[in-house]
Amino acid sequence: MSTSAYSGDRQFEAAAMPLPSVETLPHWVRPFAPFLNWLPRVNAGTTRSDALAGLTGALVALPQGVAFATIAGMPPEYGLYAGMIPAVIAALFGSSWHLVSGPTTAASIVLFSVLSPHAEPGSAHYVSLALTLTFLVGLIQIGMGLAKLGTLVNFISHSVVTGFTAGAAILIATNQVKHFTGLSIPRGTSFTDTWTLALTHVSDIHAGVFVVGLATLLLGIAVKRWAPKWPYMIVAMLGGSALGAALAAWKGVELATVGALPAVLPPLSAPSLDGESIRAVASGVVAVTLLALTEAVSIARALAARSGQHVDGNQEFVGQGLSNLFGSFFSGYVATGSFNRSGVNYAAGAKTPVAAMMAGIFLLVLVLLVAPWARYLPNAAMAGILFLVAWGLIDFDEILHVLKSSRAESAILFTTFACTLFLALEEAIIIGVLLSLSVYLSRTSKPEVRVRAPDPNSIKHKFTDAANTSQCPQVRFVRIDGSLFFGATSHIRETLAEQDLAHPEQKHVAIVAHGINFIDLAGAQYLAEEAQRRREAGGGLYFIRVKDTVQEQMAESGALKIIGGANLFDSKTEAISEIYRRLNHDACRTCKTHIFRECGAITPKRPHTIATEMAHA
Repeated sequence: MSTSAYSGDRQFEAAAMPLPSVETLPHWVRPFAPFLNWLPRVNAGTTRSDALAGLTGALVALPQGVAFATIAGMPPEYGLYAGMIPAVIAALFGSSWHLVSGPTTAASIVLFSVLSPHAEPGSAHYVSLALTLTFLVGLIQIGMGLAKLGTLVNFISHSVVTGFTAGAAILIATNQVKHFTGLSIPRGTSFTDTWTLALTHVSDIHAGVFVVGLATLLLGIAVKRWAPKWPYMIVAMLGGSALGAALAAWKGVELATVGALPAVLPPLSAPSLDGESIRAVASGVVAVTLLALTEAVSIARALAARSGQHVDGNQEFVGQGLSNLFGSFFSGYVATGSFNRSGVNYAAGAKTPVAAMMAGIFLLVLVLLVAPWARYLPNAAMAGILFLVAWGLIDFDEILHVLKSSRAESAILFTTFACTLFLALEEAIIIGVLLSLSVYLSRTSKPEVRVRAPDPNSIKHKFTDAANTSQCPQVRFVRIDGSLFFGATSHIRETLAEQDLAHPEQKHVAIVAHGINFIDLAGAQYLAEEAQRRREAGGGLYFIRVKDTVQEQMAESGALKIIGGANLFDSKTEAISEIYRRLNHDACRTCKTHIFRECGAITPKRPHTIATEMAHA
C-alpha cells in the first residue's frame, strides 16, 4: 500500500487505507460524515501535535469547567461533563479543524437567566430542565444545519470577526485579572469596573500571586520563542505550579488553587420531555440556540482565517447540534465553541479535529486521575496562561490592514470590538452583522453609473470615460456596474435624470449592461418605464451585452416586451450601427464631433422614414 501527499499541504500524508469520499455518499448521509474530509490529514506527526494540544486544552478546561458550571447554577462537576462528550462529537461532526466545544461564560449566563425563574439553581429539577433545554437546542441546531441555514455565517464579515475576536481576547484577560493580581473582584464585575478597581488598588496586589502569574506568563513566552518544539503552555503551567509550591515552602505564601475536583465519569442522563418541562424552557430555547451558534461559528471563522481553512456553516450547525444532543444524555449542559479552549488548541499547535477530540478524552481521564492534584495548580498560573492566549488571539496585522484599507470596515471592526467589551457577546455579533449589512446595502444600492464614449483617437474606437473625450450630441452610452434591485432603482433614476439635465439633446441612451448581474421586478419595471418615456420623447433606450440570466429576468417580468427585443444588442459595434440609423440625420449634418465610423458614411434618411422606424422600435 502506498501513501500520497495531501493536496495543497505537503506536511500531511494521505492515509494508507483508501477512504470513501464524502461526494460518493448519498446526500442525506453527507452531513453525518464530514470526518471523511480530514481523516486523510491524520498521520503520526499530526497525532503527536494534536495529543499535546489536546492535553493542554484539557488542563485549561479543568478550572474553567467548574467556574462556568457555577455561573450557570449547575453543580461544579457538570461543567466538566459539558467539556467531555460534546467536545468529541462536535469535533467529529463539525467542519473546523481547531474549534473546541464546551461550556462558555455567555452560554452559562443565558442558561441561568432562562432556568432560574423555574427552579432552584443546583437542584435536581434545575439540572433536569438544563438537560431538556440542551436537548431541544441540539435538535434545532441540527434542523438549521440540514435546512442549509449555515449560509447565515456569510453575513458575518471578516471585520466583524476580527473585532469580536480582539474584544473577546481582552475579556478573557479581564476575567483573569483577579487571579493574576490577587485582588478581590466580585464575579460579574464589568470590564471597565474591573480595570478601574485594579488600577486604583495597585497597592493591594498580592505580591506572591502576581509573581507566580507573571513568571508563568514570561516562561510561556520564553519557551514559545526560544524552544518552539516544546509544549510551552504545559511547561509554563508546571513552572508556575513549582514556583507556587516553592513560595509556600520558603515564605509560607498561601496561594489560591484550582482545588480538588470530583473524580467521577459523566453519568448517563435523560432530558425530561414532558409538557411542563418543555414549556418552562421554551422561551429561552431560541435565544440559547442563536447565541450558541453565533459563538461557535464566529470562533470557527476567526481561527479559520488564521489557518487558511474554509468553514462550512451548515456542517458546524450539524456538529454543534449533535454535540448538544449527545451531551444531554451524558450530563452535559449547553455547549458551544469555547474561545478559551479553542484559542489554546490553536496556539498549542493543533493540526486536525483529533486535537479537540483528544481534549475531551483527556479531560475525562484527568478527572479520574489528576483532578485531585488540581489543588496544587495556582489560579495565578492559569491566569498567566490565559493572558498569553488572549494576546495571541488579537490579529494586529489584520487590524492595521483594515484601518489602512477602508473607513467603513474600520468602523465595523471597532464598533464590534467596543460592543464585545461593553455589551453581551451575542449582541456584539448581531450589531456587527447589522452594520455589515448596512454597509453592503449602501454600496449595492448605489451601483456605479458611468458615461462612456468611443475614443476617436483609438484605432478600434475603444470606449473610455466621456470626460476624456467628446460625446455624440444625440446618444449617450452609460455603463452600469451593479444589480438593479428595488434599493438601487432610485439611484439610477436620479443619476440618469441629472445626465438628462446636463445634456437634454441626448434622447437616446444605450446601457452597457454586462456589469449587471441581477434585475428584480422593481428594476425591470423601472427600465420598462424609462424605455417608454424616452420613446415618447423621440428617443430610445438600448441595451448592449445583456447577460442571459438578466435577459430572462427582463422577459419574465414583462419588461422586455415593452423595451423591445430589437433594442438589445450583442456588441457595441452592432449597437452603434443600428442606433445611428435611428438618429436625427439633419442634426448629424451639422455635427462636428464625428466619433462614430458611421458619421457621414450613410446618406441621411427622409424624416418620415426615421419617424416610422422610431415608432416600430
